[in-house]
Amino acid sequence: MQAMTKPTYIAIVQHAKNGKPALVFVPTRKHVRLTAVDIMTYSRADSGEKSPFLLRSLEDIEPFVDKIHDEMLKALLRHGVGYLHEGLCNLDQEVVTQLFETGWIQVCVICSSMCWSVPLLAHLVVVMGTQYSDGRENAHTDYPVTDLMQMMGHASRPLLDNFGKCVIICHAPRKEYYKKFLYESLPVESHLHHFLHDNINAEIVAGIIENKQDAVDYITWTLMYRRLTQNPNYYNLQGISHRHLSDYLSELVENTLSDLEASKCIVIANDMDLSPSNLGMIASYYCISYTTIERFSSSLTAKTKIKGLLEILASASEYALLPIRPGEEELIRRLINHQRFSFENPKCTDPHVKANSLLQAHFSRQSVGGNLALGQREVVISASRLIQAMVDVISSNGWLSLALLAMELSQMVTQGLWERDSMLLQLPHFTKELAKRCQENPGNKIETVFDLVEMEDEERRELLQMSDSQLLDIACFCNRFPNIDMAYEVVDGENVAAGESITLQVTLERDLDGRTEVGPVDALRYPKAKEEGWWLVVGDTRSDHLLAIKRVSLQRKSKVKLDFTAPRDTGKKLYTLYFMCDSYMGCDQEYSFTVDVKDAAAFDEDEAAIC
Repeated sequence: MQAMTKPTYIAIVQHAKNGKPALVFVPTRKHVRLTAVDIMTYSRADSGEKSPFLLRSLEDIEPFVDKIHDEMLKALLRHGVGYLHEGLCNLDQEVVTQLFETGWIQVCVICSSMCWSVPLLAHLVVVMGTQYSDGRENAHTDYPVTDLMQMMGHASRPLLDNFGKCVIICHAPRKEYYKKFLYESLPVESHLHHFLHDNINAEIVAGIIENKQDAVDYITWTLMYRRLTQNPNYYNLQGISHRHLSDYLSELVENTLSDLEASKCIVIANDMDLSPSNLGMIASYYCISYTTIERFSSSLTAKTKIKGLLEILASASEYALLPIRPGEEELIRRLINHQRFSFENPKCTDPHVKANSLLQAHFSRQSVGGNLALGQREVVISASRLIQAMVDVISSNGWLSLALLAMELSQMVTQGLWERDSMLLQLPHFTKELAKRCQENPGNKIETVFDLVEMEDEERRELLQMSDSQLLDIACFCNRFPNIDMAYEVVDGENVAAGESITLQVTLERDLDGRTEVGPVDALRYPKAKEEGWWLVVGDTRSDHLLAIKRVSLQRKSKVKLDFTAPRDTGKKLYTLYFMCDSYMGCDQEYSFTVDVKDAAAFDEDEAAIC
C-alpha cells in the first residue's frame, strides 16, 4: 500500500486536470487516513503552501471545516483533500460529501466498503489495491467483481464529461486477470448449491415443492443447471452425460432433504412426499438459516435464563461470517472482561464470542469504536429478527416465562439497556445519575415514563435541571411513547365446556396525541429505523404454560381474537393476558381473567333441557 501512494498521486495529477474531481478507494479505514495524508504531503511538496486540490479560498471553506469533529480531517480539508469511512460521525460525512459535490475540494479518499453507499461521482477513480484482509488466518482476499465494478462506476458524470477514467493499481500477478476482466466476458457461476438448504425449505413452505421429483425439477430451472455442463469441475461433476447429470442432481437433492429432515424443518412421508414442519415455517418466514433454527430448538429449555438466551442468540449461523480483523482479538478480550456475564474459556477469534460481547456492550452502553462499531451495528440489526424467531420457537413449546423473557430481550436490543436498568434511560439526555435522582425524588418517586408525564411542568423542570431544547427532546419522546388502552372479553365465557375452544376478544386503541401516524420507534441506540411490534399472549402462570400468542402491528385501533383450548378438568381457571412490546420498556400490560370450565356431559344436558 505504501508503494501505491506515489503512483496514486501521479494518476490524480495526470488524469484529473483543471480541478476535475478524483475519488480514491482503499481497503481499510486505517489506509483512508494514511493515504489522504500522503496525497496532501505530495501536493505540498510539489506546489508549496497553496494546495492545488483546494479549489476555493481558505476563507470560504473555513466555516464548514469548523463544523468537523475529526481534527485530522479538518487539517486535510484545508488542503483540498477529504476522506470518508464508517467511523466518521454523520455530520463529518455530510460536510465532506457536500464540499466534494460542490467542487470545493478535488480529492476524496474512501474506504472500499462504502462503495455501495456513497453517492459521489468523479471524473477519475483510483482503486488503490484490489485486496482486503478478511480477518481469517491473516489471509488477503480479492475484492468481489461486483464491488470492483461499482467502484469503477463512480467514474461517471454523463452531464459534465464525455468520458470517465479509472486507474486500478494492483499486485503485478493480478494485472493479467483484470485485463482479461476488462477485455473479455467473465463467466458467472451459480452459488445455489452452497445455499440450497434454505432455498428448498422456503419453496417447500410455499408449496412449490411437494415431493422429491419437484425438487429436482426446481433445480433444472436455475442458472446452476445451465452451468453444470459448461463448467463441470466447478460443481464437482464427474461427467456431462445425462446419466452423470441425473445422478448428481439426485444425490444433491437427497443430501439436502436429509439435512433438512434431521434439523426438523421438513417431514418426508413415504420416502417421497415433502411437507414443512413448524420449525421450517419459522425459518422461512424470518429468512434465517435452517441451522440457526435447529440450534434454537435444541438449545432452548424451559429453565433457560437471560445469560443462556444471549449465548444461544449469539450462536446463530448468521453471525458465523462476522469478521475478526487483525488486531481485534485483544480489543475483544478487553471487552469480554468488562461484561455482565462471563465467558468460559472464550476464544476471541470466534465470531460468536464477538457477537455475544458486542451485544452485552450494547446493553451496557459501552462505547466501541472503529470497525467494532460496524460489527456491533450488524449484530444488533440481525438480533431483532433472530429474537422474533426465537419467540416463535419458544411459543411452540408452550414455555410462558421464557417467551416473556425473550420479548424483554427484544426490548433490550432496541433500547440498548439491561432488563434491570431504569426504564427512564430510554429517554434522551438521561444518565444513570439522573435516573437514580428521579427514583429517589422525595414524595413522588419517578420510575416510569408515565410517572414523568404526569408531573407538573415546574416540578419536572426543577427535578431534571435541563435546558429548554433538552426538555423539548424529552417531551417529543414522551408524546411518541405508546399509550394504549386495552379491553378484553371472553366470548360466550359463561358457557365453556372442558376441552372446547375458548375465544378471547381483545380491543386495542392508541392515543396518538394529535399525530396522524405512529412513525418509527424512538430509540437512540438502535442503528436504523424500526417499526414497533407487539405480542398478545395468554398464559397459565401456575403451570408456566403458554396457551395462545399472536403478533400484532397496531396503528390507531385494532381488534384481535385469541383462541385456546379449555382444560379437561372443570372449575374456575385463572389465566393471564399479556400485551408485550418488542421495542419499548415500561409499556407492557398484564391482566388476569377467569374462565368457569364446566363438565362437557353436564353442559350437553343443560343445552338439551333448554332446547
